[in-house]
Amino acid sequence: MSHGTNSLIDYLLTYNHLTGQQISLIESVVEIVHLQKGEYFSEAGKIVRHFAIVKDGILRVCYYDKQGNEVTRYFIEENNLAVDLNSFNYQIPSSEYVEAVIPTKLYVFSKTSLVKLKETILVWENIQNKIVNTALLEKVNRISPMMAEDSKTRYLEFHNRYPKLVNRIPLNYLASYIGVTKHTLSRIRKELLK
Repeated sequence: MSHGTNSLIDYLLTYNHLTGQQISLIESVVEIVHLQKGEYFSEAGKIVRHFAIVKDGILRVCYYDKQGNEVTRYFIEENNLAVDLNSFNYQIPSSEYVEAVIPTKLYVFSKTSLVKLKETILVWENIQNKIVNTALLEKVNRISPMMAEDSKTRYLEFHNRYPKLVNRIPLNYLASYIGVTKHTLSRIRKELLK
């Protein structure tokens, strides 16, 4: 098995069985991409041509509102799909940025390699559909939450839902996700520590 793709193969095998030959083909077309903190995987205004699964690290999906404020929609951590599906499927410019929050490694498939896998591996379409459906369900759960709740409740909700993420995300991104200023978030965290 080629170096570095073991966790990808383990991940894919949770969706369907693959033969040794199919695994070799997948390994031959996947690319491992390293993003530094602040680097973009995809950008608003550009057509998304790649489909990625996070190996290590965290990505955030964000956009700029009409006032020019940066808004964090959600975060994507390990073993999750990163792609703007509308842009990828329909070849239209993306409306959001996908940025590395910390140094991040991705397994990246180009549109061409996905077509090749679909044509060669009978179960690939089934695997890809399951990955996409899981991602869509996750996205609904992740999109900036419960705006009706007060900010402390929103922070606690995030903390309960993503305990592993809370200490890995810079405060300003977390503040933008739950819709408060960095100052308010610091105050909430202090109050909760009392």
